[in-house]
Amino acid sequence: MPDKDTSDNAAPAISVIIPAYQAAGHIGSALASVFAQTFTDFEAILVNDGSPDSGEMEAVIAPYLPRITYLKQPNQGPSAARNLGIRHARAAFLAFLDADDTWLPEYLAQQMRFLQSDSSLHMAYCDALFLGDTPSSGKTFMEVCPSTGPVTFESLLTEKTQVITSGTVVQRHAVIDAGGFDENFRCAEDHDLWLRLAYRGCRIAYQRRVLVHHLVRPDSQGSPPGSLIAGEVAVLKKVEREFQLESNVQSLLAEKLRNTEFLLAWTYGKNSLLAGNHQAAYKFFLQAKALAPTPKLRALLLSLRVAPRLTASGAKAWARLSR
Repeated sequence: MPDKDTSDNAAPAISVIIPAYQAAGHIGSALASVFAQTFTDFEAILVNDGSPDSGEMEAVIAPYLPRITYLKQPNQGPSAARNLGIRHARAAFLAFLDADDTWLPEYLAQQMRFLQSDSSLHMAYCDALFLGDTPSSGKTFMEVCPSTGPVTFESLLTEKTQVITSGTVVQRHAVIDAGGFDENFRCAEDHDLWLRLAYRGCRIAYQRRVLVHHLVRPDSQGSPPGSLIAGEVAVLKKVEREFQLESNVQSLLAEKLRNTEFLLAWTYGKNSLLAGNHQAAYKFFLQAKALAPTPKLRALLLSLRVAPRLTASGAKAWARLSR
């Protein structure tokens, strides 16, 4: 695919937007992967989201400064950082890359080729390989988080199709028309945007090529136990509050919200139990039981009432054996 003129007077085809927070150890690899692309008609916009390691990170990115737009803001989260990048973007397409992920050299070329194969598409995403200290390491994103069938609002809502942000290329005007990323969210903010795009009628499709390496970090903003699930609950409640849905889709949303709230209560209860906080564990498991009164939860609640310390000890032993 021939590249277009990237002189100062010509807008590039793609604006690459990279939010960075505590990324000094990874941003060099991310930028190297951007500038190793076989498709070169792009601009790169790096947004420092009030990172506490700014000095170290700026030393790493120094060789790239002549070739990137470097923006800084007080810490406001990934949504605000990406929105700042979008406001400075000149291209018709946006490509989002998290600072700890990397692209394979053919990423932009393959994504643009895929989008240009169907002029009705507003957005495309691809598959990725998980890396890092995680049980998913060595597996692909679509093995762990499936994409089955066409991408619709309903499929995104029920997670029959799931999008990895670092594998996404999307029309800039579609993102702007949808309102950009919701800056109230620091987790699951991407899912919120994909839902709004689909709700507005944007066409989204995926290809199963592995074109991204996705690093799972223990210190990422979505990593604290339950934070990503809590973000997803907030997104679903926003959908419930703001979207006008057909009755069958309302039923799908209600079921998804109930299941996600159950998972959140269960996660908080388990973490409280392992931390030795019996009262908090009981409260969260009681919330989970109200959402799904399973025999397992009834037995666990009874055990916490009768022998809380023994229950916590047993849970810790089980957690050690399960590692």
